[in-house]
Amino acid sequence: MSLTKDALQLITDNALAAAGKELETDTPVVLIPEGSKVVDLERFQHGRSRFRGTYSTHSLVDFGAYVVERAAPDARGFIDQDAMSCVMLFNLGTPDLPGHADDRAVLRLKASAAFAAVQAVCGQALAQKAMSDWIEDWNQHLAATDENGATMSIAKAIAAVRTITVKASSESDHAVSETRTSRSTMDAIEASSKETLPAWLDFKVTPFEGLGEQVIRLRVSVITSGAQPVLKLRWIGEEAQREAIAQEFKAVLDDKVGTAAKLSLGTFDAK
Repeated sequence: MSLTKDALQLITDNALAAAGKELETDTPVVLIPEGSKVVDLERFQHGRSRFRGTYSTHSLVDFGAYVVERAAPDARGFIDQDAMSCVMLFNLGTPDLPGHADDRAVLRLKASAAFAAVQAVCGQALAQKAMSDWIEDWNQHLAATDENGATMSIAKAIAAVRTITVKASSESDHAVSETRTSRSTMDAIEASSKETLPAWLDFKVTPFEGLGEQVIRLRVSVITSGAQPVLKLRWIGEEAQREAIAQEFKAVLDDKVGTAAKLSLGTFDAK
């Protein structure tokens, strides 16, 4: 008795389904019939096959405590200093015994309200009222000094910003001879105030929870090129101070984690 093509395929499929033949590949695979499918039985078990999940927080203290509590032999943490974040992989494993890298903790430091405010205002052209309002809103963080380095009260700094006067003057020179005529004109624009204008504002702030206090020095500039004067604040030594904050972040994280995990600078893509 001859068998049809469909009958032969059915016999082959049943044989493969019963045997579940494994193939000799680097990644374990099993040969199964095309009409069959793989079913994950984990949901029918009493518990999960393994612990996995992601813990996320903005708190450096809570992150450190969680890592210490979950300490694993091959735990690795990767610190991104630009993003002020850290990803901890508890089951990354080793090159010889790689893990799934899906049991992790993620720390993303959140800038404090005051630090976010000073970052937002730096370099912005603000009208007198907007600048005086900003100084008034954050007065508890600020200290003002004049061009000579003398300390002045925040109330006087606000009054000086609100009463800026712009004076413009012109000076012309004319020279005439038998062969040529020349003329030069010089315009001078000066901004002044009834009160002494602050030259610097020192902004005391804790940039991120868990880190130390920083003093950000802001240079006050008055721009007189428009119809109305505007003011700008420039963060003096911004790049160096940001780098110092990032280095402090790594040092504090090292202290919180201790020997519970090995930390490295950079990022890791667990594909």
